[in-house]
Amino acid sequence: MAIAFGLTAVDMLVLAIAAFAGGAFGASIGALPAFCFTGFMVLIGEAGNVVSESFVGGSPDVIAGAAGGYGAGIVGPLAFGPVFGPHVAFAGGVAAAAYAAKYDGMYEPDDGDYHPAKDIAYALGTRPDVLAVGGVFGILGMAIRQTSGGLGIPIDPPAAGVILTAVIARLVFGYPVIGRVRGSSLLDMSPFESGKMRSSSSEEVATDGGMAAERPAVEPWLPHQYKWTHVAMLGLITGILGAYIFAKTGSLFLPFGISAASLLFLNLGVEKFPVTHHMTLPATFVASMAMTDGASVLVALVLGAAFGILGALLGEVYQRIFYAHSDTHFDPPAASIITTTLILGILALAGVFTTSAAIPLP
Repeated sequence: MAIAFGLTAVDMLVLAIAAFAGGAFGASIGALPAFCFTGFMVLIGEAGNVVSESFVGGSPDVIAGAAGGYGAGIVGPLAFGPVFGPHVAFAGGVAAAAYAAKYDGMYEPDDGDYHPAKDIAYALGTRPDVLAVGGVFGILGMAIRQTSGGLGIPIDPPAAGVILTAVIARLVFGYPVIGRVRGSSLLDMSPFESGKMRSSSSEEVATDGGMAAERPAVEPWLPHQYKWTHVAMLGLITGILGAYIFAKTGSLFLPFGISAASLLFLNLGVEKFPVTHHMTLPATFVASMAMTDGASVLVALVLGAAFGILGALLGEVYQRIFYAHSDTHFDPPAASIITTTLILGILALAGVFTTSAAIPLP
């Protein structure tokens, strides 16, 4: 399989060792801070690429080559590789938080907080077992990313690594994949809006470390960003901006980098700060695909707006199903990106577009 993906056994070993370190480092500093570093690396790398007009990929070294051409210069090997790739550092941080919350008594939620395994802004420090979990899941995330891209599955490979590792962490550490539904349906956020708390029944207390009664009955991913009209409006404006930035720079990843790096403000506690990378990325990709086929900037902006809205609404659907009722972090943006890039990949395979941006094709 390694040969089929253009990598030797030594290449894969180097990649695995680097991914272990990347996942462990993501666990040490926390998943969200690690993802902010992804954004910084993208901004620095893409800014350099724009200035030098160097949009052809790749360094010959092992790790850059293994990045599969997903961004030129430092973007591929660092931002989307085993250093700060979200499928490595962020995924490692998420899995380590799930492990620490279950097995380490120090990770206790305050009254009224979500489950501590959802606190991805929290740096987990230096405990060897916690960092080792992050490292193992970093390797797993890189393996998923390499396999997805190597097989030409028409989805965003890093996002695939983020989502699958999150599901695997829930299964391995004994958390529910979806969780108990306490409203009228999976999509119902009204228990949160009414301030309803979880039941203190013996069953829930036994599976929740005794903290069930102190948690909201439903835990929206972002309490300030879950209403349908609000997220749709956010998707509209960020989709337009993502498409416009591409039209002016030719960069596939600069809008994503801006969105990701901006989450530093969320990490620092700025209230109501929006999360938008699942809106800007598909908007940028569709703008690229359309303009490559001769579409005007105006058409690119319209398409960017449409895919920005789609990405926003899909993120909300996924958070209501996979995040709000369970106990660990499940990344709605990554799930949304998988879906929007799949749609774009299918459109490219169907001949609607002649290119697929950075989406791999079989």
